[in-house]
Amino acid sequence: MSSFPDIRLRRMRRTGALRALVRETRLDLDDFVLPLFVGIETRRNEELPPLGRFSVDDLAGEVEEVVRLGVSAVLLFGVPDEKDDEGSGAYDTDGIVQQALRELRPRFPELVLMTDVCLCEYTAHGHCGRVEDGEVQNDATLDVLGRTAVSHAEAGADIVAPSDMMDGRVAALREALDEAGFEGTPIVSYAAKYASAFYGPFREAADSTPAFGDRRGYQMDPANVREALRECEQDVAEGADVLMIKPAMLNLDVIRAVREDFDLPVAAYNVSGEYAMLKAAAAKGWLDERQAAVESLTAIKRAGADFIVSYWAKELAGWL
Repeated sequence: MSSFPDIRLRRMRRTGALRALVRETRLDLDDFVLPLFVGIETRRNEELPPLGRFSVDDLAGEVEEVVRLGVSAVLLFGVPDEKDDEGSGAYDTDGIVQQALRELRPRFPELVLMTDVCLCEYTAHGHCGRVEDGEVQNDATLDVLGRTAVSHAEAGADIVAPSDMMDGRVAALREALDEAGFEGTPIVSYAAKYASAFYGPFREAADSTPAFGDRRGYQMDPANVREALRECEQDVAEGADVLMIKPAMLNLDVIRAVREDFDLPVAAYNVSGEYAMLKAAAAKGWLDERQAAVESLTAIKRAGADFIVSYWAKELAGWL
């Protein structure tokens, strides 16, 4: 067997062109989904621009720009003007996401419109399901989620993505969509969504901080990976078309385990806290933002993600 000095692994690292020639993992803009927040009025976020909020009219202008840059998919989150205990604004035919979909669908027929299906932005208490006696009720929430998914599909959504982490919600959405004539609408399940400390900027953008308690009773314990595989197995059996892991950077091992165990496409959500911490470090001059972002996203792709939901999608359009 040959060894050093005959074998020199540095030979193919000597120049940028040589490194590119043998690069094993590549980022492509088509691998990314840009999250966007739509509300009654526009609220800019100067420090974290993608976590700002757009009115329906201003959202159309933002989408026109990102489509021009080459972004091919967006994930819509709605922030209603009024909330109630059931979260009825989530399935209102004139709800904020439904309005946005009807505005965007005819203007951008080539754009993949994905919608978040959850109640936390719409409930007065901020939890992801219906609450009785201080407890989030799993089964009572499923019908509301199904109605929400159908209302999104009727308004023009290409994909619905339940993020609530109720048991049985994929089956409930599949049944509701099929009965309404949307058999072709895929479900991207947040199959392994962890109760993470890295959702802070999102909760501010979506105005979805729980009014009491926390979400550890339904989101997953960050210590567990075998449980994540059980969640994925159940969602596959219920009809999920894509399995999503959230957060992404913190759970590369989970992404890899899901990739190895399941043949479905795997998505990963590069969450707001992961985005914000690199932004903050770059603002301090502690690291190069572009290099750190590309390295982090490459690690997520290398771990096994087929596509990535990321607040860097718009900036990547220029970087890549």
